[in-house]
Amino acid sequence: MQETNRVVDLSVPSAARMYDWLLGGSNNFEVDQEACEMLLEVAPTTRELALNNRWFLQRVVRVLAEEHGIRQFIDFGSGLPTQRNVHQIAQETDPGARVVYIDNDPVVLALGRSLLDENDNTAILPFDMTDTEGIFAHPDLKRLIDFTEPVAALFISVLHCLPDSAGPGQLVRRVVDRLVPDSFVVVCQLVSDDPKVRDDVTELMRVQTHGNWGRVREESDVREIFSGLVVEEPGLVDVTDWRPDSDLQQRRRSIEWTEYGGLGRVPHRAR
Repeated sequence: MQETNRVVDLSVPSAARMYDWLLGGSNNFEVDQEACEMLLEVAPTTRELALNNRWFLQRVVRVLAEEHGIRQFIDFGSGLPTQRNVHQIAQETDPGARVVYIDNDPVVLALGRSLLDENDNTAILPFDMTDTEGIFAHPDLKRLIDFTEPVAALFISVLHCLPDSAGPGQLVRRVVDRLVPDSFVVVCQLVSDDPKVRDDVTELMRVQTHGNWGRVREESDVREIFSGLVVEEPGLVDVTDWRPDSDLQQRRRSIEWTEYGGLGRVPHRAR
């Protein structure tokens, strides 16, 4: 498989850059900001959703490192680097923790490489996250990740970017099949129990990103992705409620839609 080699089209919004703007970042363009404004008209609490999702990422990585002893992470569809990235959190527990980021957005790749240049225990690989064979064959992944030891695979707020035809559930299972028991998988994605919200946001994002989008799904779709994994407490939830550690962070919630998911452990397989 060939590594992704995309050219930045500044006339088309990017989900990664839109997310950056919602988090208060500066690595975005006017076209991304305009798309976010349209999104906020459909789902006004989307900024709260983005912030709560980022805090979830930070909490779950810390739990994996501190409580489960995970020292290897693969972040699929990692998005733009911002404060408190996966490697920064994991390396607070163990400076030797290793992190591989996967993304195919040219802006993400450029900024990620500049951030990671001086960190020998990290790498960013230019792949579509569905290219499992290419990713797992890459020399940098093989250099940093020892697949005889537990690994954490992160799919945080990315599977809704994949259409059903791309098989988001099959993607997770392909990755799980390569992990040893007691590895972990983190999955959360955008869901809503309101059909109008699901349809309106899906159509808006599909049009704005020129088809680089999947769909807003339902909680049952996420539960199906966790089939075969042992779901850790507190189960599959709105990620705002996943082991919250700060009242300040939880004061404002998203209403129209949520990030739904949790943490799954790869079980020991029957002999």
